[in-house]
Amino acid sequence: MISKFRQTLAALAIPALVAVTGGLGLAPAQAQNLFEPVIRVNDQAITRYELQQRARMMTLFRAPGDPAKLAREQLIEERIKLDAARANGVVIDDEAINAGMAEFAGRANMEAEQFVSELTRAGVSEPSFRAFVRAGITWRELTRARFASRVSVSEEDIERATLALTGGSSVRVLLSEIILPVADPGQAESVQALAGRIAQSEGEAAFAAQARQHSASASAGRGGRMDWVELSGLPGGLRQVILGLAPGDVSDPLPIEGAVALFLLRDIEETSVATPEYSAIEYAAYYIPGGRSEQALAQAARVRAEVDVCDDLYGVAQGQPPEVLERGSRAPDEIPSDIAVQLAQLDPGEVSTSLTRANGQTLVFLMLCGRSPKLDGEQPSVDDLSNFIRNRRIESFANSYLEQLRAEARIVEK
Repeated sequence: MISKFRQTLAALAIPALVAVTGGLGLAPAQAQNLFEPVIRVNDQAITRYELQQRARMMTLFRAPGDPAKLAREQLIEERIKLDAARANGVVIDDEAINAGMAEFAGRANMEAEQFVSELTRAGVSEPSFRAFVRAGITWRELTRARFASRVSVSEEDIERATLALTGGSSVRVLLSEIILPVADPGQAESVQALAGRIAQSEGEAAFAAQARQHSASASAGRGGRMDWVELSGLPGGLRQVILGLAPGDVSDPLPIEGAVALFLLRDIEETSVATPEYSAIEYAAYYIPGGRSEQALAQAARVRAEVDVCDDLYGVAQGQPPEVLERGSRAPDEIPSDIAVQLAQLDPGEVSTSLTRANGQTLVFLMLCGRSPKLDGEQPSVDDLSNFIRNRRIESFANSYLEQLRAEARIVEK
């Protein structure tokens, strides 16, 4: 990770003049007015310089979407969050901010000073990075103070999470899904905004209506309703998200390949029969042009009639470009979330044709080849599980609170 991060920084480390203007094509007159307020949020200003710095930071961090749009959205939200913190008497000292900067740098296997130095060489100032960290820590402390008393984690929650994560029992979940495609980077902001609104859906009926209207998945016609899925078959990241939900809750928007996904937990069921954990899952993906057209689905049906195991797909793909067939074995956490969700519903030799690629232009004929059992490993502690579930529930309250604050805020742009 550290080498990739440094490579990105090196690629963006440009002469001082461009670093000042951010490479955003500012004319000399504009460059002289970098500190002029261009957005006002309530009584707080956002300058052109802050927008430039945050956009550069988002580029360095490889955040998905348009860096300039992300910068604008983040800085507006941060002003709203800091306003709320001041109104509630929440103040963060320098020691907490320094610890936050060190923790962030640690994700790149760097010390804080080393991380800041690399950022500075790429044109992002230490105060800009500090402001970014300060806003995040302040919001976290405010939402914990405001909502922690409303959140409880029962012994049943802990037991279910422990058994689910360690394979001590079979836990399966009944989910509904919405897949929002992002056809190009210019759509990222609008898709994220739509996903944020859907995440506030209350009840299965509202979620199902959004799925029928917006989802690109094969389940859209069913209101996004999926069949029962073994929780142990989901990738770790998604599994933890689902464990943080109560029946009726909707997940935060989750970025996946070429899309944003949301899940609603309809039900959860536990049995005393243990479901094994897997160290690797082998699957094959055969790509059929035409997306979900009648012709492509008909071809998928013909292929399904010809194959019983993954090896048979080599014969189907014979004489075609090698990229039409992908086969491999991956650790569960390395499998794209949308593929992992489909594989969790399959037995070896079974097929899913629910997914597409290339902005819906390519149908994915997905076959599960097999699963490799996982050896016993270290189990998460009760405190870890309790904190995770509690934080997920606080985050849900916090997102609703932010939506309310934003609706009440005065945002004026020049």
